[in-house]
Amino acid sequence: MDTMLNLNRVGYGAMQLAGAAVYGPPADPENAKAVLRRAVELGVDHIDTSDYYGPHVVNELIKAALHPYPENLTIVTKVGYRRTPDTSWVTARGPQELRDAVHDNLRHLGLDRLDVVNLRIGGAHDPESVEEPFTVLAELREQGLIRDLGLSNVRGHHLDQALAIAPVVCVQNLYNVTERRDEKMLDRTTAEGIAYVPFFPLGGFTPVQHDTLKEVADRHQATDRQVALAWLLHRAPNVLLIPGTSSARHLEENLASAELHLSEQDLTRLDTIG
Repeated sequence: MDTMLNLNRVGYGAMQLAGAAVYGPPADPENAKAVLRRAVELGVDHIDTSDYYGPHVVNELIKAALHPYPENLTIVTKVGYRRTPDTSWVTARGPQELRDAVHDNLRHLGLDRLDVVNLRIGGAHDPESVEEPFTVLAELREQGLIRDLGLSNVRGHHLDQALAIAPVVCVQNLYNVTERRDEKMLDRTTAEGIAYVPFFPLGGFTPVQHDTLKEVADRHQATDRQVALAWLLHRAPNVLLIPGTSSARHLEENLASAELHLSEQDLTRLDTIG
């Protein structure tokens, strides 16, 4: 089975390039495009996005900043939701909704084929089965519109169902140094050679904070954020990171976390957080 493990381990999550509540344009579109270009300059070879960020705004920024894309750049998008004018997130997993979403992503990114499409589920309307929506995406993959498929915000039985339909190259679930309820899925994907991409690796809208993070960061003359990211990279070899930011300075700090070597003492201390 193909995996995404040949990518650089720290990528870039583009969600924060949209406006407030991940809706509408950013206050400074030129800054957003500059951050995207800087990410590629610094060696980022995978960007996480979705056409429902904005909606459409983030994908259009990516296209404006980076198209024609570098040959080694992998763009990972998500389908399964849509946005409404009141900024709500509404499930959109019907067959035609998924087909439309794939074509919208293709158009707004300026691509003939999407590199990776994650089926996003979860939340209050978490379905017991992903068979129908994942089958639709597998059919689009067979048509050549998608290269690889992944899952987002899923449980073990969802992965079982998807793997019975088509290869799964990545699972994108909530996991970070303070939120570790997805240990079982992480261990499974490690064993099966599937990339594990923790979303909200820095806590998302509520940034991770802990005295132990600061203690370890001070020892390395690093930031809490860098230690939190480095811990994830140490946790398993199949972990790929997509920290998001609209700041070039934070982007550079996030990427530098890949060079931060945590000692066994550091890891033992950090494990007390979980």
